[in-house]
Amino acid sequence: MTDRLSARETLTLVTDDTTFAELPYPARESKPDGPLAWQGYDASRARAADRTGESESVVCGTATVEGTRAVLIAFEFGFLGGSLGERTGDRLEAAYTYAREHRLPVVPLIATGGSRMQEGMVALTQLQRVARQSALTREAGLPQIAVLRDPTTGGGWATLGAGADVILALPGAQVGFAGSRVRPPDADPTAYTAEAQVAAGAADAIVEPERLKETLGRWLRLLTTPWAGQAPVPAALDRSTRHTPTGRPAPAQDAVQRVAADLPATGWEAVQRARAVQRPRAERYLDVYFSHRVAVSGDRCGGIDAGMLCGFGEREGRAIAYAAQGGTATRPAGYRTAARLIRLAGRLGIPVLTLVDTPGAANDAEAERQGAGAAIADLFDAVASARTPLTTLLIGEGGSGGALALAAPGNTWATPDSYFSVIAPEAAAAILKRPPEETEPTADQLRIRPQDLAELGVIRTGPA
Repeated sequence: MTDRLSARETLTLVTDDTTFAELPYPARESKPDGPLAWQGYDASRARAADRTGESESVVCGTATVEGTRAVLIAFEFGFLGGSLGERTGDRLEAAYTYAREHRLPVVPLIATGGSRMQEGMVALTQLQRVARQSALTREAGLPQIAVLRDPTTGGGWATLGAGADVILALPGAQVGFAGSRVRPPDADPTAYTAEAQVAAGAADAIVEPERLKETLGRWLRLLTTPWAGQAPVPAALDRSTRHTPTGRPAPAQDAVQRVAADLPATGWEAVQRARAVQRPRAERYLDVYFSHRVAVSGDRCGGIDAGMLCGFGEREGRAIAYAAQGGTATRPAGYRTAARLIRLAGRLGIPVLTLVDTPGAANDAEAERQGAGAAIADLFDAVASARTPLTTLLIGEGGSGGALALAAPGNTWATPDSYFSVIAPEAAAAILKRPPEETEPTADQLRIRPQDLAELGVIRTGPA
């Protein structure tokens, strides 16, 4: 369990010095002991106020984080367990409204046990208010970045936390819909941790407290500095990974002149080059292309695919989203994560770069149980309906629909070390009932080389 900081201490941890300004809060006439006339409720709130110095369970205001202005919502767990009541809902609604009116991102710093028992269903319905405010803010194209503190449970996790665009968590924090007092007696406590939620794809990353301000600042800067509609430049990506025989990067002009000479002579050579161990992989392309990048992880449905790299990077001071296959068979969680990223980038006005490199979609029994077909269909839909420019570079294997789902229609380029095929040549030969020795000529018949793809109109050529 992490050290439990107060709301004010948490705000001091993440904001630039002297920049936090608390927002005015709506006034609400209080009924004796609240909406349920719960005996002793007023006294409990008074004791909580004396103990914490706060008048409610959230502190809302504006500040800069590493230079980017945002609306911050910090929960005070010492005030009735950071629970959500009617007045909490008033404050949250006012904070989200202010964010939309002033075009600011929202950062909930969550530490809550859930809805307030002493207000019954009135407290529970605050979750609907919060969900609506989050949805309106999402529609307005403003990012929401949640930080999960200890604990983050109940409705606070299920709305402000899990509903955010990016979810960061402090190490050791208790995170789960069920709090420790209401779980089944035989429940595994390790399942209710921040680490478990990241491993299950429900949160993006664990961040140490001393790095929280820097990490949060980087996320805020990236998600509020879109590329203003311009697409990424695939030629720059391809040139950045080309090397001379000595291993040093080749000058850009020399690299371009070598492209024609580098093209594979046969379809089978294209396959071999795409499968070569020494060929540059997605990680290398991304590291060279971006000055820095941050990752989103998980499909928010219980799955992670380490072979699908997704996130946001900075190039020339502007943000670009990326979804890159790492050369492995892509699993359903990978397709869902990529679709989530593309839709988020669309809402925020950020262009998307995709790198295609997979022998195909995972087709094992577990992949089928995890909804491989539906996940691929959802990614096709996300790409087809992308609201910002989407550019694709084929950097290795392009295996069937599992690769095509990530490719931008009419805006796909290819490197010389790549191929794209309706199916792998070996599988094509088997389907056509040809012997294994017919695999190589089958590869030629499929016309899968980069130059074949250009002639067929599958990929683009010329200046990027």
